[in-house]
Amino acid sequence: MNPETSNSLANATLPKFPLWTALVTPFAESGAIDFACLSRIAREQAAVGNGLLLLGSTGEALALNAEQQFGIVKYVAELGLDVPIMVGVGGFQLMQQLEWIERCNQLNIDAYLLGAPLYAKPGPVGQEQWFTALLNASNKPCMLYNVPSRSAVTLSVDTLAKLQNHPNCWALKEASGDIAQFNRYRQACPKLALFSGEDAMMPALAKLGAAGLVSVASNAWPSATKLYVQQCLAHTELDNALWQQAVDALFSVANPIPVKVLMHENGELDSAALQPPLTHFELLDKQPLIEANDAIDAWYREQTQVTQPIQVTQQAREIPLEKNEPLAKQRA
Repeated sequence: MNPETSNSLANATLPKFPLWTALVTPFAESGAIDFACLSRIAREQAAVGNGLLLLGSTGEALALNAEQQFGIVKYVAELGLDVPIMVGVGGFQLMQQLEWIERCNQLNIDAYLLGAPLYAKPGPVGQEQWFTALLNASNKPCMLYNVPSRSAVTLSVDTLAKLQNHPNCWALKEASGDIAQFNRYRQACPKLALFSGEDAMMPALAKLGAAGLVSVASNAWPSATKLYVQQCLAHTELDNALWQQAVDALFSVANPIPVKVLMHENGELDSAALQPPLTHFELLDKQPLIEANDAIDAWYREQTQVTQPIQVTQQAREIPLEKNEPLAKQRA
């Protein structure tokens, strides 16, 4: 492996994609992966020009076994999409993660998202050893991931400042929800591209130098979220309250429950099925999702002067209308 060569992709291609969709994993009611639906939603994102993140928490990665995970990555990598594919690396057993990276290195993917080890809560030295081992194993550029709400540990600023010099360390996904923490990373790590890991914080973080967004909302609203990110990066005045309310609806219960429900209602998923321990019984009221969908739809059409709803067309979905009508049709 030549890290300098592998990192050249980060310098040439990855910066062209400020929006990455943390893709949901479609399941049939039986619990099996719905590969036909996976193809549809991946192609939809690619048609808009959004990068793809596979097997993040939104993709329910940790509820899948290694063969299921590899099957998803291999399948999407072989679709021949003209957008980059990033693959999640997350768990707590280092050897398992190294084997996963070595296996995925052979596929036509473009980057990795490296999470902190779960549950163990390592300090700065342990974090440095963990991430260095993962970075050394990769032959792709890597985005590190700070998400203390899931990993139970905050990525040390001093550790990240050291890791930024690794040739495979390309970016950071910052999802602590703390603007001051983002600023600390920004000041200590000028070599890294910093991405917001929270949809609603993109306007504020863009003003502080964020390079883009790793998004949940773009699953439901691919084109609208892309425009939102473009306007944030251009420092265009936005209706922040509208987007905040929409994102709140998507996170009213554990992600990806609401976004899968909305995508199913809009006909983008044949089923909103989840993997345990997630359950639809957590989502007691879909009305906020319906209202958020209408609001983003209206905003996007106003911004682009598009007269049709932002949902994917029936033909593009290849789903019979009577089987799964869009929300707009259901309420007509």
